[in-house]
Amino acid sequence: MILECNTIKKDVLDIISKEKGSKFIGYAFRVMNVGEVNKKLDWVKSEHPSATHHCYAYRLGFAGKKYRANDDGEPNGTAGLPIYNQLLSADLTFTLVVVVRYYGGTKLGVSGLIKAYKGSAELCLQNAEILVLEKTEKFNLHFPYSSQSEAMRTIEKYNANLLTQTYMEDCTLEVEIAKKNSATFLSQLENYPDIDVEEIK
Repeated sequence: MILECNTIKKDVLDIISKEKGSKFIGYAFRVMNVGEVNKKLDWVKSEHPSATHHCYAYRLGFAGKKYRANDDGEPNGTAGLPIYNQLLSADLTFTLVVVVRYYGGTKLGVSGLIKAYKGSAELCLQNAEILVLEKTEKFNLHFPYSSQSEAMRTIEKYNANLLTQTYMEDCTLEVEIAKKNSATFLSQLENYPDIDVEEIK
């Protein structure tokens, strides 16, 4: 089971390269689902409404098995696939790369297009800061106030993130923890019978 992957820490914008008069502008975004992909694509298109092409590729999922490459009118396989191959080379997922082209009047040919889109995507990703993204699980912890210190110590020990806290008659904490640590985290909590654990699906 894949428990972590590489993505980009923050967006990379306006990476410009030129080839025989055509201008290529590269963008890279961290995206978690297709909805976010579409929003970023719409934004790029709104920034460059007169561009000749808006070509892109993305990978989603910890194994990168959900993907798409789009040539946006360029000859088949000359734009989206070279961009996608750069995502593979960089071992990145949850990442969208868009390359905008303004046609400069000179045809580049198939090999020239592949080289230009590959180079633009590669340059874009070279400017990206890499982030290791861990698969996580969420739990609700319910307990009386007398067990609060045990709960908080366990959360801190296993580097769980405390998301929400609710204090009424009893305490309820919502926590998120790396999946690789969740089994030992839950095992530790079993030592405290007053702490009830509920997995959040």
